[in-house]
Amino acid sequence: MNLLLNIVWIVFGGFLIALAYTLGAVLLCITIIGIPFGIQCFKLALLAIAPFGQEIREKEPPGGALAVVMNVLWIILPGLELAVAHLVLAAFFAITIIGLPLAAQHLKMTRLALLPFGFRVVDSA
Repeated sequence: MNLLLNIVWIVFGGFLIALAYTLGAVLLCITIIGIPFGIQCFKLALLAIAPFGQEIREKEPPGGALAVVMNVLWIILPGLELAVAHLVLAAFFAITIIGLPLAAQHLKMTRLALLPFGFRVVDSA
């Protein structure tokens, strides 16, 4: 079922979202200062290509003060806009019953788009 839902996700914009995150990650990794943010964009791109069957978990041990500072910088720079974009897409897909699973994945991505440091994406079993 996850395979079918991931195919539907890719057809209805998941590929474009993953491509945008990948492009942003490459641009951020060009500079040394942007590498930590680029890595988080790569994490979001991997989640955006196939979100069904994956879940977001907090890292063990927690990130600590550095993760909080990096999350604050992330929210100020691209994080808030990315989270709002995922919320708008979730609302758009939630209009129809068929789009509800896609809306749920956008809500899942909203959490990671807002606070990517200190979290990881794992396969749900």
